[in-house]
Amino acid sequence: MSRRRFLLPFVPLYAAVVAAKNILYGHGLLRQKRLALPVVSVGNLSTGGSGKTPFVLALHELLAGLGGEADVLTRGYGRSGSGIERVDPNGSAAHFGDEPLLLARAGAAVYVGADRYRAGLLAEQQSHTAQHLHILDDGLQHRKLARDVEIILLLRDDLRDRLLPAGNLREPLSSLRRADIIVLRAEDAELEPAIKKLLGPGHKQLFWRVHRTLRFRTMDGAPVPAPPRPLAFCALARPESFWQTLRLNGCDPVSAITFSDHHFYKAPELEALAARAYARNADSFVTTAKDACKLTPELLAVLARTAPVIVAELVTTIENKDKAAAQLAALLLRAYDARERE
Repeated sequence: MSRRRFLLPFVPLYAAVVAAKNILYGHGLLRQKRLALPVVSVGNLSTGGSGKTPFVLALHELLAGLGGEADVLTRGYGRSGSGIERVDPNGSAAHFGDEPLLLARAGAAVYVGADRYRAGLLAEQQSHTAQHLHILDDGLQHRKLARDVEIILLLRDDLRDRLLPAGNLREPLSSLRRADIIVLRAEDAELEPAIKKLLGPGHKQLFWRVHRTLRFRTMDGAPVPAPPRPLAFCALARPESFWQTLRLNGCDPVSAITFSDHHFYKAPELEALAARAYARNADSFVTTAKDACKLTPELLAVLARTAPVIVAELVTTIENKDKAAAQLAALLLRAYDARERE
């Protein structure tokens, strides 16, 4: 939870802006653009680090199990490219963004651009099946695009955090009432009664639980055991969660280096990491799947001269997958019916 108490006087101003925007969209005074195909939005209340990308991959798999095809519409934070385009899995993270590239390399059709509506139009032009829909990545605050199903990932810390700029919440807890599905980590399942109380009597939100597993692999995808003495590095919004997960899985880093979220690495930075790893007798380098996407062959070679590079990949699975699939199918059917009546 953020401790930026000196910014507390500015929270009411931020809250007023968010409330005004939500009221304008809620009453139709600000119009949403609607794509021809259904949109499933995945978002969260707080800034970064909620596990959206692994969940999007799990949701993509769930939708495939329903017999449909889903693309992903995403902004591509920090990318050098500025157009609306489909992400090439063989492209660069600098051009497309690290998370879009990670999703594309995992097998999803990803369309990137600040204007998610135009990205969706491009996806629909390239779609070859009627059983197609869109996953809107980080969509809770992107209200310009209409959605048919709203999924919100909720963290334990969100329940005791403050709004920006003093805290990390982009939306108040009351925004959970916009959700169709609220996703909790399995270890946070006991929070469900408190959240239901917050939602109030007669709430219609469904609750899903997800399990997270850390898998270690080489850059080529071959599974490997957890390295006992790595030098770990990452560029995440919540790096402390990554360090804790490593230790829980048998990794005790000789050093843990943090860069700013979405940071793109430069050769001198990796040379410094290599020197530190050598000095501390590290047996390997460990980083996240998102960070691994940013290691070009040239950057990877800088590290590989000192020790092998291992990817710690966080995999999310949805609990009671068949039940979740049935619930999502019912929500999508309701969306199709609503579109028919329009």
